[in-house]
Amino acid sequence: MPSSLPPGLPIVPNGGDGGDSPFPMSEADFEAAVNDALDRIPPDLAKTMSNVAIFIEDDYTPQPGEDPDTVLLGLYEGVPLTERDSWWDAGSLPDRITIFRQPILDICTSREDVIEEVTVTVVHEIAHHFGISDARLHELGWG
Repeated sequence: MPSSLPPGLPIVPNGGDGGDSPFPMSEADFEAAVNDALDRIPPDLAKTMSNVAIFIEDDYTPQPGEDPDTVLLGLYEGVPLTERDSWWDAGSLPDRITIFRQPILDICTSREDVIEEVTVTVVHEIAHHFGISDARLHELGWG
């Protein structure tokens, strides 16, 4: 993994310092960690999320024009709630939050690290759904 990651990634301090191989975790256990992170969202906040779907994929594939070494732990794609007008609901596809399994496992050395990193990544991407920028997330300690 590159020694310098793109800005805006939620990285656990000291994550991945224990070796060169990723932390082994089954897809089912990783999915359970994502579901647990989603369950930690306060119910009042979760109710305000609108038209968003959560996915888990193994890895991010850089898009044409992007640095081929781009590493993402999560990705929000859509129109933040703060930018939606009354017309937005008419036929709009759901926003998409994707959590990337392998890059998270690559930087973690324990099950606890994975659970923490998944939680930070889920919160980070959901914050984008609410219109919170990477800069603000960094200020708040969720960047």
